Amino acid sequence: MRIDYRIDRPVSLHAAFEVEGFTVLLGASGEGKSLLLQAIAGLTPALGEPFGGMPPQHRAVGYLPQGYALFPHLNAWQNVAFALHGPQRRTQAMQLLERVHMAEFADRYPATLSGGQQQRVALARALARRPQLLLLDEPTSALDPVTRDDVVAELIGEVHEFGIPTLAVSHDPHLAAVADRLVLMHERRIIQIGAPGAVYATPVNGAAARLLGHRNVHRGRIEGARRLVWQGSAIVLPIDAGDEVSGDVDWSIDPAAIRLVNARDALPDAIPASMEVRQVIGHSVQLGVRCGQGRLWVSMPADQAIPESMAVQLPVEAIRWWKRESA
Repeated sequence: MRIDYRIDRPVSLHAAFEVEGFTVLLGASGEGKSLLLQAIAGLTPALGEPFGGMPPQHRAVGYLPQGYALFPHLNAWQNVAFALHGPQRRTQAMQLLERVHMAEFADRYPATLSGGQQQRVALARALARRPQLLLLDEPTSALDPVTRDDVVAELIGEVHEFGIPTLAVSHDPHLAAVADRLVLMHERRIIQIGAPGAVYATPVNGAAARLLGHRNVHRGRIEGARRLVWQGSAIVLPIDAGDEVSGDVDWSIDPAAIRLVNARDALPDAIPASMEVRQVIGHSVQLGVRCGQGRLWVSMPADQAIPESMAVQLPVEAIRWWKRESA
């Protein structure tokens, strides 16, 4: 389904892209992502398609706002039945709760349900409208990190089972990673669209890399064909920028590509470093190390020894950089 909406107030933005399967629109807070969903649902003035000009009650949209907005005085089946009409409301509501694996909780009130359970009740209520498009606003915001992955997996499985195109807006790279299609928004415009794997592997600029949760994305300045000055750290990195390139850039390096070495044995290109934090992630360790006024994250096996006096080496071929657009 093609989304093409233009909003003038309270912020100005334009978004045009295709929704295919479970599509995630990833952007920082304040970009207007929630406002876009409200515009598609007909809850805020905007020009666009689909459903342009139709009143909210006539739009074939299932909308799950942040927090799910379940009625606290109604139990689960009553919340779902609120979107239904006719004498078979309870039967139809129970069928929808069965489809989202919540029938056994039909008589429970929202306050007694977990975040994931509330989400499934809200999904059943949205499906009761028989929508052509599902809209999810920050669907991971009410979930704790321990249960988030399982709840998201269930949600995506249900969305695929129902076969309804779904647009989820989020600032959470974990949700973006499991999308069928990924759309990046920065400064209230779309900057990149594609399959998550391709977008993660080749972000179009530093802003995209930051949105995707890449570590070690920094500002710098290219001075000469083989000099990248790391702003704020007074450190010069070797690169191969070509003779015609100069000016402000964003640059990054994969934490796994950085080499941690003993400062006493280091080569001249090594940068002195001191450890600030050690983060264990499964069988690997992420070290936050201070280099001048900047910080780098280094990924290494958990059983690798950390030298008392350390330095880091940044291989030239592992440094990626992008020209930074003027403000």
